[in-house]
Amino acid sequence: MFIATLRGIYKYEELPEEYAKFADFHAALKKKKIKENEEIAVLNIVGTNSYHVLFLESYNSLDEIKDELKEAGAKINQPTLKILEGHL
Repeated sequence: MFIATLRGIYKYEELPEEYAKFADFHAALKKKKIKENEEIAVLNIVGTNSYHVLFLESYNSLDEIKDELKEAGAKINQPTLKILEGHL
């Protein structure tokens, strides 16, 4: 199982270009329209060149995030969980 670590939390309008394509792809998969001021957490999947994007307003709890990452074969690290907890 891979470990997911937080790269940053951004508003969509401030999202660095290197992460924007991941956010756009993830939104297309979920058929989601991204708001300019929406908070997005970008997680790096350690040992890969992949990122996992979380549209934070879409979650009600950390358990939902953990379940989503588990389905992707990843586990979120503790420091990231603590930070995300403050944004939900």
